[in-house]
Amino acid sequence: MSGTGERLVCVAEVATAHGVRGALKLRCFTERPESVAAYGPLLDAQGRELLRPRVIGRWRGGVVVVSENIRDRDAAEALRGRKLYVPRRALPPAGEEEYYHADLLGLRAIGTGGGELGEVLAVHEFGAGTLLEIGHDRRDSVLVPFTREAVPEIHLERGYLVVEPPLTVEAEGREREEAVP
Repeated sequence: MSGTGERLVCVAEVATAHGVRGALKLRCFTERPESVAAYGPLLDAQGRELLRPRVIGRWRGGVVVVSENIRDRDAAEALRGRKLYVPRRALPPAGEEEYYHADLLGLRAIGTGGGELGEVLAVHEFGAGTLLEIGHDRRDSVLVPFTREAVPEIHLERGYLVVEPPLTVEAEGREREEAVP
């Protein structure tokens, strides 16, 4: 969250410097990489402005940008690996049946039987589909496919989602189901 308490969404990461005049290669997490410059200034994790990007090109992993406050390669290199954020309100509304990862984080996870399973701790993209990490903390978490079958209901406005729990998750009021050898 920013200094004002507003939720921030990570939209890019500085991959490396590009050239000697302070251009940056950004690895973008937006649907269209060039749209990263359309959401206003890019901020650090504390909500401080880092860049006012202007896209000047594309590369395999995203876009090449310049910003008036980054004037040389040393300044650009100093930002390598920095995650770049925008306020959640700067993003367009999600479409029907679409969700921003940031909106899912922290939602309470309720089993289909009504038991509390924890909360959404992380959203992972490993290439074969989205997985939600659900639990009370990272030590007891499980990965659940983010599919309609595994997550049949999402209630953003009420702060929870419903999960068809995997066999290894204990739902309140249920016996633990054991795998048959």
